Amino acid sequence: MITTDKTAKEIFHEVMQNPQRVPFGFGKKAVLINVDPQKAYTRTDLYKSAYETDPRQLEYGNELSKRFRALDWPVVWTHVAFLDSAEDAGVWGTRTDTPDSLQNIKYGSDRTAFDERCDIDRSRDVIYSKRMPSAFFETPLQSLLVWHQVDTVIITGGSTSGCVRATAVESLSRGYRTIVPEECVADKHESYHYANLTDLHLKYADVMGVQSVLGWLDEKITQKN
Repeated sequence: MITTDKTAKEIFHEVMQNPQRVPFGFGKKAVLINVDPQKAYTRTDLYKSAYETDPRQLEYGNELSKRFRALDWPVVWTHVAFLDSAEDAGVWGTRTDTPDSLQNIKYGSDRTAFDERCDIDRSRDVIYSKRMPSAFFETPLQSLLVWHQVDTVIITGGSTSGCVRATAVESLSRGYRTIVPEECVADKHESYHYANLTDLHLKYADVMGVQSVLGWLDEKITQKN
């Protein structure tokens, strides 16, 4: 095992500046999955479970969503919620029991509500409630992707080390080109955030600047028009 005194952030930037892998690249059609941009994880002024990395994260997510709609491509929003009994949280909900614990994000609560800054078009966007890290697990997401014949999955949200990572790994496992716009994901601590971005980029996804993703979408819109 290689040892180092460098921080996770330093290692990430070194990897990004010195590519070691051929990119998966964009395919022909994509889905945008906005993972859990709910108040429990975005409202740092309200909940201890919340976090922020890039202050413009949700703004960028909205810009991506707007372009996806212009292309008539699917936009998905997920959020975590559990029964009052928390029995559907299973063993995942047994490690702590505080007001901010995972299993205490209840259906209909403020914690499970999407952040008001999210621009959600409820007339056409797809909203899934999930109970485990991956957006694919026990949701209709796979069927949606098959129906839309997408080959590329673009992921925003949080946390980088948790639900974003789980969704990205499963996306790659299901055969999709997987893209993670760096400014569009967040975590509780920079070490977790950058260590997982590094690992995702080296193994499972293309981590890139959001402007590169927006540029690709703008090209697609131009081609469509």
